Order: sequence, then C-alpha cells, then structure tokens
Amino acid sequence: MIDDKTAPYAAFTLRISLAILFLAHAGLKFFVFTPAGTAGFFQSLGLPSALAYATIGAEVVGAALLIAGLYVRYVSIALLPILLGAIFFVHGQNGWLFSNENGGWEFPAFWAVALIVQALLGNGVFALALGTENQSPRQQTA
Repeated sequence: MIDDKTAPYAAFTLRISLAILFLAHAGLKFFVFTPAGTAGFFQSLGLPSALAYATIGAEVVGAALLIAGLYVRYVSIALLPILLGAIFFVHGQNGWLFSNENGGWEFPAFWAVALIVQALLGNGVFALALGTENQSPRQQTA
C-alpha cells in the first residue's frame, strides 16, 4: 500500500538524490577529466567527441530540472540513455560488481532503475511544477 502522505516526500528525496549524482558526474567530467579529456575518452570508445559535450550538458541541465521539479517524468526518461551508454560502452565488459577493476555495471544499472522509478512517481513535493504530476492516481480522478 502506498502512503499518500509520505510518498511525495519519497519522490522528492529520490529526485534530489538523482540530481546530485548527475551534478557530481558532470563535475567529474568537467573539473577532473576536463571536457577535452572526456571527449578524448568518448572517441577512444568509438563514440563522437561531441557526444561528450552533450552528455555533460544533459547531466547539468537534467540535474537543474530535477532540482526544480520541472518535467521530472520526461527528464528522468531523457537521462536514461546516459546510463545505458555507461553500461554498454564503459562498464559492461567489467562484470557485474562496481567494485571490479574499472567498475562493473551494477551501479549504473541501479541508477537507471532509480530514474525509471522517478519517472513513475513524478516530481513529489517542493517542485515548481504544479498540477496532476504531483498527485496520486486516486487524487487525479477525484
């Protein structure tokens, strides 16, 4: 049974957690690896270097929208390809456990599932978006 009193707070907590993760990963790509270094890494994987810049941008913009609570369902789905790309192009060949050398695909897979859960939950409380996205299905039909 879903607790309608606390579920919006759970959605908010997940939303902010996901945003922080994306900001941290964008920061890693920008401040530690540098955008040019990240682009070089993408090229070494056989991906276009421009995709590195797009990924950094999507992580920052997506995180900002999640924090604000705007278009949360759409943003959550739109960010999924970043994690699927991390699984298929970077971590997949390293095995399941993220503690494996070069990190396995355990963490990005869990992160992807969390994005799907967020898309199903909606924005929760403390969001700029108002309307039915914040309501449970029971509230929408009433």
